[in-house]
Amino acid sequence: MGIRIYKKSDQASGSFNNGEILEKKPIGFPNDGGELKPYSNIFYWAHAWTTHEKSTIGLHPHRGFEICSFVLKGKINHYDTQQNKWIPLEQGDVQVIRSGSGISHSEEICDSSEIFQIWFDPDLSKTLTKEASYNDYKSTEFPVSSTKNKVVKNIIGNNSPVEIFSEGVSVNEHLFGTGDHLIDINEGYIHSIFLIDGKVSFDGFKYSSGTFFKVQDEKDFKVIVLEKAKFFEVISPEKPSYSTYF
Repeated sequence: MGIRIYKKSDQASGSFNNGEILEKKPIGFPNDGGELKPYSNIFYWAHAWTTHEKSTIGLHPHRGFEICSFVLKGKINHYDTQQNKWIPLEQGDVQVIRSGSGISHSEEICDSSEIFQIWFDPDLSKTLTKEASYNDYKSTEFPVSSTKNKVVKNIIGNNSPVEIFSEGVSVNEHLFGTGDHLIDINEGYIHSIFLIDGKVSFDGFKYSSGTFFKVQDEKDFKVIVLEKAKFFEVISPEKPSYSTYF
């Protein structure tokens, strides 16, 4: 399979509140359009931001899936029917909703703020009977390792405090200085890599923020960083041991 590349133009688009919140979706819902459909145990992946001072996505339900929100920039506020109050989340924070037998929530995205919302499939035949649960994790809780030209933050897996039921999922954030860099690729896994910031060169072509790379059956993913770059990486099994929803 190797390395597949999806520019912004290849991704599905979405919006809320008459364009107050905009989205690009590397992995959209099956009817969203865009080149990529759900794979592994990743059902949905949206990059959302607001064009206004703030805008709210109204109360809506979830069941079964694990809904993970990653605050990339700025601040959001979150409400759900389990906590029954609004909770602020800032850049680098993570919110996990294990929606189980059912929960409803609402999100408010503030000015100059961006998030990823990713839905993982934790084997719905089991989670649909579980009571919903919810956790917030602050940016300072995640283990970080660094070298002279590279910083890696472990957001899920590798001694991170985040707990999810979805099988074999790890999430990392890579901050690279200019120069040559590589990300190791695990055999039997898919590495889904989103370029959040910066510019890179891969295989002789230049790519900017918003580009999505799907990597598998490779030993590593090598890029030349032209401008300081931040990558967001989700590692998930090629073939989960259970049947996924899609």
